[in-house]
Amino acid sequence: MLPVNEHQRAKPMLLRRVLSVLIRAAVLVMLLFILDKLLPSISQQTQSFVVSKWQQLSLLQQALPTEDSLPSPLPEQNLTDTWGAARSQGRSHEGIDIFAARGTPIQSTTQGIVRKVGENNLGGRVVVIVGPGGAGHYYAHLEDYADIAPNDWVNAGDIIGYVGDSGNAKGTPPHVHYGIYINGSAVNPYPFLQKN
Repeated sequence: MLPVNEHQRAKPMLLRRVLSVLIRAAVLVMLLFILDKLLPSISQQTQSFVVSKWQQLSLLQQALPTEDSLPSPLPEQNLTDTWGAARSQGRSHEGIDIFAARGTPIQSTTQGIVRKVGENNLGGRVVVIVGPGGAGHYYAHLEDYADIAPNDWVNAGDIIGYVGDSGNAKGTPPHVHYGIYINGSAVNPYPFLQKN
């Protein structure tokens, strides 16, 4: 048996040890709770990143579009080759314009990864999709976007936006400007599109 003084000292030490264990247990529980909340998010982000990179690599291995291989972004509308037409500030037209009623759904001409859903000065509301062979498919002057976001996968025929007159097309008849970029350079998209 402990002498009285030592017995009195043992109680606070025991109390400190119990309190220390309880604090450590509480911190551990909090850390486990935080990890439980974060891990699914981190896991999902990692999985999404890996899938996106795999899709990119897969697209780069595929062939570039060929003549008459792509469906029109506006299947019911007539296509006219407006490539190279004069534009303001000495520019030439780097795409084709396809006219339709405001709000007409615009379809992706290709499978691919959405790279941009946003605005720029000339194009207004734009969508950019990277398709097979790394070709960029550019849709401009949209009235509005479909429910898509960067890094989404789309298939040919998926709706990506709606015909409008945004950007420097304000006040012109509603249309979509459609362009294709290969290795960073604009190419005439007209030959690639299937004609009605």
